[in-house]
Amino acid sequence: MERIRGNKALKFINKLSVDHEPGLTSAQLMLANEDLKPVEPERRQWGAWNFVGFWIADSFNINTWMISSASIINGLSWWESWITVWVGYSIAACFICATGRIGATYHISFPVVSRASFGIWGSLWPVFNRAAMACIWYGVQSWIGGTCVYLMIRSIWNSWNTIPNTMEGSGTNTRDFVSFFLFWFCSLPAIWFPVHKIRHLFTVKAYFVPVAGVAFFIWAIVRAHGIGPIVKQRGTLTGSAHAWEVIKGIMSSIANFATLVVNDPDFARFARKPRDAFWSQLFTIPIGFAITSFIGIIVSSSSTVIYGQPIWSPLDLLTRFLDEGGSGQRFGVFIIATAFALAQLGTNIAANSVSAGTDMTALLPKYLNIRRGGYICALVGLVMCPWNLLSTTNNFTTYLSAYSVFLSSIAGVIICDYYWVRKGYLQTRDLYSAKRDGPYFYTFGVHWRGYAAYISGILINVVGFAGAVGNSVPAGATYIYNLNFFCGFIVSATMYYILCRFFPIPATSDTWLEVGDDVRNLSVAYDNSDSYEEPVTTQQFAKDAEVMDLESGDTMKGDF
Repeated sequence: MERIRGNKALKFINKLSVDHEPGLTSAQLMLANEDLKPVEPERRQWGAWNFVGFWIADSFNINTWMISSASIINGLSWWESWITVWVGYSIAACFICATGRIGATYHISFPVVSRASFGIWGSLWPVFNRAAMACIWYGVQSWIGGTCVYLMIRSIWNSWNTIPNTMEGSGTNTRDFVSFFLFWFCSLPAIWFPVHKIRHLFTVKAYFVPVAGVAFFIWAIVRAHGIGPIVKQRGTLTGSAHAWEVIKGIMSSIANFATLVVNDPDFARFARKPRDAFWSQLFTIPIGFAITSFIGIIVSSSSTVIYGQPIWSPLDLLTRFLDEGGSGQRFGVFIIATAFALAQLGTNIAANSVSAGTDMTALLPKYLNIRRGGYICALVGLVMCPWNLLSTTNNFTTYLSAYSVFLSSIAGVIICDYYWVRKGYLQTRDLYSAKRDGPYFYTFGVHWRGYAAYISGILINVVGFAGAVGNSVPAGATYIYNLNFFCGFIVSATMYYILCRFFPIPATSDTWLEVGDDVRNLSVAYDNSDSYEEPVTTQQFAKDAEVMDLESGDTMKGDF
């Protein structure tokens, strides 16, 4: 009887396993499934305009709307604060394109990319690190989305604002919890669709949400009979205080993108060709986010005329509009709140659920794919009770934002490894190999050089990080932390390059050599090597080039 029960349990567990290539060893089942393998040509459906729509859609969110507020409150003029947004997001776009090219060239996701830098098993910590943060952020962003739903419902039924509270002592009330749950529940269908098809959500968002934002912009100016006093006031800072505030504004924009910097290969791997993920992202990111920030500045400036004080949160301003009453006001608030809810949904999918789903796929490939990982992320976002986290401490969101900056150390290692150490050369099939003699197995599957560089990038920021979440630290640490992303990135990248120079690693190239297109429908099973076209080595490439020169009598030129 016990044996029968054991067999039934085993059959049930086997039914839970996801699709994977037959013939994989037990170790490979911890490294590969269909969602982790390189994207085959049939699913490479993201063109340049899909990336444009993706970033236009992502740029319109509440965080970006308010990103200039801190700098203006701290003493910068509106145009100085706006310039910091332009500069910050332009720099962030460069980092995005740098990591995105890896995914677009080899069609692999962040968890697989990180195996080259941190080792086959060593990559699990950076992956887990990012997955945990994505789950927490999913809950926080869903709670904000719930506020949008509250405004939508109240626009139709104003009595929603005064429904009885049956959740005393829970940290929230019935009205806010139901609004949050509705947003959370309505987000679930979006997680179902494969990543290469979810681009249609961002296309719809790219058309609807910016139009609603411009309508909000015009509505606020008309009500205020002008653009308000914020655009006329001068900055109040001078000297070094002024310079440091400018730097903090730039770093705030970059820090807002820290997760997406390492996340971009998860989407870029679906690009038809690397160029589709380059120019479209390089220009759309700073333009889209700067325009959203500008709208936020002007609307907040107009609110000063209407209510006697600047209201930086668009949701708070919409609540004020509802308090005034009137059918026209309610209709306008409903449309704009719907746009913000869609904006939160798109941002949550792009930055959190897809990221967490992809990461969880790498943590347990035999039983998890991106879809299942996304639903686990959503479940964690619900059961973590985000209202308690946001209400118990004012430093919680500061902690989340500051903690994400430490992803710069991961980005530093990965970018240095790909561009300066390997010069674009990856042996794709070996990224799924658990063989001890594999080029990415290193020491017990962990790349100690990558970890040494990663920890170095963290250490330079760790004291300033403690200060960012409310502890007393020396002024020097604060100044270093004001340059947090750059410090973490530069230190980790430099340390990694030096270590790899003194302790060389395998599978590198002496010249620029990207061979991503040599791999089509990749088989990673050890006994199926016939279906895999081995990339040329640097030595073989040089030999073939020499033969071609001798046969043609010409000198081969080009950037390889």
